[in-house]
Amino acid sequence: MRRLGEVVRVAGGTAVVRCSEADPPEIGARVTDDQLTELGRVVDVFGPVERPYAAVSPDAGVRLPPLLGTTLYAR
Repeated sequence: MRRLGEVVRVAGGTAVVRCSEADPPEIGARVTDDQLTELGRVVDVFGPVERPYAAVSPDAGVRLPPLLGTTLYAR
């Protein structure tokens, strides 16, 4: 498990995460919080190569607005 980054925005039913590293996770990677609760999957990676963004599609029942400002992790 590695740090994915911080949720900076919720848009169009996805969470936009500013990646912590220049090496983003693969599309389809599972995303968890710091309690290892599975929240969804990475569905897109976009933006600058040096520090990209990842779009995370939530699992059923996961509410996105409370995740703003939190750090997520990729498996």
